[in-house]
Amino acid sequence: MHSKTNRLLILILLLLVSACGSSSEKNQKYLFRASLLVKENHTWYKAFIHFGKLIEKRSNGRLILEVYPSEQLAKELEAIRLIKAGVIDMTISAGSLTNFAEILTFSDMPFLLKDTLAMHKLINSPIGKRIETEMIEKIGLRPLGYFQRGERHLTSNRPIKHPDDLQDLIIRVPNAPSYVVAWKALGAKPTPMAFSEVFSSLQQGTIEAQENPFAMIKNAGFSEVQKYLNLTGHLITWGYPLVGEKQFQNLPKDLKTIFLQAAKEMQVYEHRLFLENELKVQKQLKDKGMIFVEVDKISFMENGEQAVYESLSPEMQEIYKSIKKITQ
Repeated sequence: MHSKTNRLLILILLLLVSACGSSSEKNQKYLFRASLLVKENHTWYKAFIHFGKLIEKRSNGRLILEVYPSEQLAKELEAIRLIKAGVIDMTISAGSLTNFAEILTFSDMPFLLKDTLAMHKLINSPIGKRIETEMIEKIGLRPLGYFQRGERHLTSNRPIKHPDDLQDLIIRVPNAPSYVVAWKALGAKPTPMAFSEVFSSLQQGTIEAQENPFAMIKNAGFSEVQKYLNLTGHLITWGYPLVGEKQFQNLPKDLKTIFLQAAKEMQVYEHRLFLENELKVQKQLKDKGMIFVEVDKISFMENGEQAVYESLSPEMQEIYKSIKKITQ
């Protein structure tokens, strides 16, 4: 209750600050507030801090970015609604946006992509461009590039080598329909939940497992409450750094240019950090006592892929087939 009151007070203050602006465009300062689900030591947070320094320096202090980690301002879906309402300005999201535009399901779909090369092919394809356009036109969010997230793996307190081992296992999943469909088809009990609630829920036994990339598993401290890291690699995904389209269009032309150029550099910066971090994090998780488990990936794929495909609308099924051709 205490944290909810604090969050409400912060949001009220942000609204009051938003109402105060300078009358002169040349001297006007533009304050952007970013809500992130990760902690301060994650590459996404570091990338946003880097971006903030770039835009402030290049705009001579006219562009300012405040970054709030650990869902301090809002949980992921709430953050998207607050951006649309003009209360805050930026976040990182992807699959959760399926709730606003169906095509976003392909940014976060289990068993769709076989490797990171396939991911890059999809993002840079006409379908990838359509995803970006629909984010702007249907949701009012402008993607500023993309951050690779690494393969997602399942953590648990019993080893999972085959889908048969999943029976009735309560797994936390993000609030995206394809996750629920995939894990249900594999025999588990998927439970959508905000990321900030996962650690305490694992601790209390409300849920028994969760799935995330190595960096998120380390960042959230899941090694303290989960013994096994099962190398399912069931999903290769990415996150879009996003800014509200209204907020972006409110900028004068020179600041838009600075903003977009700095965003390109932010993506390059984050990717370098991601690559450096990926191997280091695996060693850190093993050092903390997590046991890495090799799984029967083919069985996972066979049991999950068809269920995900069948859950799609006819239009999305056609796009799915196109993606499979593009990414071969």
